[in-house]
Amino acid sequence: MAVSWKCIEDEALDIAAFGKTRIDGKVSYLATWSNGWPRIHPVTPLVGEGFCFIFVEPGSSKVKDLRDNGRYALHCGMTDSSGSSGEFKISGVAVEVSDPVMRERAQSICSFRPSARALLFELQLTGAVATSYRGGRPDRKRWSAE
Repeated sequence: MAVSWKCIEDEALDIAAFGKTRIDGKVSYLATWSNGWPRIHPVTPLVGEGFCFIFVEPGSSKVKDLRDNGRYALHCGMTDSSGSSGEFKISGVAVEVSDPVMRERAQSICSFRPSARALLFELQLTGAVATSYRGGRPDRKRWSAE
């Protein structure tokens, strides 16, 4: 079962807060499936008001992949090879949003101005992993929607 970002905020605020600092308005990497093969795309997720959104240009291969099955995995960008800023990844199902009120909500939390033709997807979550590195050792916190 995939759920909105609000669920992770309600159930694991520490993981949600860490994740928001790592992906909100920052380049992250979205993995989608195309004919049984993974495909990686840079995206800029938006986190706020209980949702995680991405805007996508209509001609992007991401659109076809997400419309075909919706499954995705997203990993934050990294600042260095030692992972000093931490890692955050989520997985779930992307849902295309056509409601103009939801689009306005997404635009209100957006750090950039999306084009009028850009499509909006909500990244609903099935799981999340927040990893920080202390003394070179990974400290992982996991959350699952199930």
